Parts: sequence; structure tokens; C-alpha cells
Amino acid sequence: MIDIDALAKPLVDLLNSFGSGVLPAGGPADALRATSAAVDRIHEFGRTSINQVNTAWDGTAADATTAKALRVQTSAATISDTNTEMATVVNQAAAEVEGGQKDLNGILQSFVSTATALGPAIATPPGITAVIGSAIDHINQAVGVVGRVQGELDTHTASMNGLTPPPSTSLASTLASSGIPQQLLSGASGVASSAGSLLSTVMNNPLVTEASKAATPSATTPSPSTQQPDTGSAAPTRDGVEITLPDGSKVEAPNEQAATAVQAALGTVGTPYVWGGNSPGAGLDCSGLTKYAYGEAGVELPRLAAEQGSGATQISAGDLMPGDLAIWDGHVAMVIGNGQFVEAGDPVQISSVRTENSGMDFYGFYRPTT
Repeated sequence: MIDIDALAKPLVDLLNSFGSGVLPAGGPADALRATSAAVDRIHEFGRTSINQVNTAWDGTAADATTAKALRVQTSAATISDTNTEMATVVNQAAAEVEGGQKDLNGILQSFVSTATALGPAIATPPGITAVIGSAIDHINQAVGVVGRVQGELDTHTASMNGLTPPPSTSLASTLASSGIPQQLLSGASGVASSAGSLLSTVMNNPLVTEASKAATPSATTPSPSTQQPDTGSAAPTRDGVEITLPDGSKVEAPNEQAATAVQAALGTVGTPYVWGGNSPGAGLDCSGLTKYAYGEAGVELPRLAAEQGSGATQISAGDLMPGDLAIWDGHVAMVIGNGQFVEAGDPVQISSVRTENSGMDFYGFYRPTT
């Protein structure tokens, strides 16, 4: 007599070792999203604080503080966005394992149904041949599922590695006390290895640690009673067009036109200063640079620096985004993000955001596109 349970045992063992793919409440994906939400709150507080500084404080020191704070804002936005993307990858990986587990269960049930349908004939030589052939076929199907899920997890692990910077030396001890589970997914053979690799990448995410540090109140954090009212200007949406700057930082322009203008302006870095110059080939002055860059984006700006804010939306320092213009009575510079300008000097160069410029009257920050 054929022992159906013995034939089904490899499938049962594989199913039991594969893992469910169901994420625990408060697991890595939830932790990453919670960190992202905390960083978003810090980002909004930073925006308000930058506006307060620029309202109450002028001069070179204020400009240096603003530029540094804007760089911190860029880092906060990157942390938040990266953690959200990582949480999405974790959920996708869990869904792959859950789907694989359901497929394996279906294969097991299919084999049991096939064997049961043979009835008494299972004891005959043709029946024995049929049930053994069915067992082999179903095991091959199960191995195929394992291979498929392993490949999917390997892909997700590669995605996670691309999102994760190198860990700090103190990361292990920090994560050990973080409350994040040490095992997310388990599986048979290669699936377990792939899932472990994915989880290791999640666990070795210093963005969680850095954001958690930033979210911890400190003695220098102003209390709500000491904060000044918001300036009322619109906050950045953080859902615009991503740009990678020469320093490697990633920033978001408010729209495609602003992104195109920034990229065009960056392409002129190193161009000699020529008074009245309107194109990189002939040289550029300050307003010639911004006029050329926005012209590449299909936006027409006035030729004179002091007039390029005409018809544009005035923006507070805390709300600056790539493509915004800083305008004085005799100079204009373009914000590129991460606390930086691109502007026509001799030659066109990247510099820190500021409001001081050789004693000129500062008109403000303006956004030519909305």
C-alpha cells in the first residue's frame, strides 16, 4: 500500500518552513513609516524656524545659518522619502512570500486531491505509478515556487541595498534596543537566505537611527510658546521633480519647468562672466544666466535682474525650492536646493544661499513658476 502521507511529507515540510509573509504590527515597515512621519514633522518645524530666523535676523551670520538649515531640510526630506520607499519594499517582499505560501498550499492540496481521486486503484501497479508521478510533478512545482520567490526577494534586497547608505559603527547596538524584530520572513533554503538578506538591509538602515535622534526633544528645541507665527507662505509639496545636484544630494523642484531651468543653469557652471551675456557660448551675466536657463524651460523672464520677480510668487526662505530666484536691485541668483545657488560670478559657480550681496538691496525670493 502506498503511504500518501509519506509522499506528501516533502511538500508539507516545505510549506511549514516557508513562512507566512505576514508582517507583525510594529514591525520594520511600520517602524520605517513612523520614522518618516516623525522626520516630516521635523521638516515642517525646520521650515517655520528658517522663516523666523529670516524675519528676525539679517546679515552674513543669518545667511550662513539659513544655508545650513536648508541643507538639513534636504537631508530630512531624503530620510523621510527613503524610509517610505524602504517600507514599500518590505511590504512588497512580504507579499511575495505570502503569495508563495499560498501557492505551496495549493500545490499540496492538489496532490492530496489527485491521490484521493485514485481511490482503490492506488494499490494497483498503474495507480502506484500515477501517484508517484503526481508526487514528483507536485514537488517540482513547489521547487519552482521556491525559486521564483527567492528571485523576487533577491530583487527586493538589491533595491533595499540601493536605498541604504553604509551603516555607522554604533548602528548594531542602537538597533539591538530599537524594538524592531530580528526576523521578518523565513523560508525554505534560498528563500530564507534571501529574506534574511532583505531584513538585514532593513535593519542596517542608519536613516532610522539618525531620524530617531533628530526626533528626540533637546534642551535647545524651542517650546511651542516661544515660536513665532508662520509667515503664511505655501509649504513645499515634496512631490515635484527630483534632481541630483553635483554634490550628490537629491532635491525636488516644484515642477518640470523649474527642474529644467535648474539643470540648464547647472550646465553653465564654469562659463566666463560677460556683462550683457545671454548664452553659455558667448558668456553670461547674472540675469542673462537665469533668463537663459528659464528660456530652456519655455519660461520668458525679463532681462534685468531687478525685474525678474515681476509676475512671480514671492517665497519665504523656509519654503525655497530648486528654481526659485534670489533677487537684489543689481543681481539675481537661482536656488538649486540643499542650501545652494548657481549664479554668474567669474565664472558661473555654485555658492551658498544668502541675502547679502555687496550692500545691494535684497528684494526677496521669487518663484517664476507655480
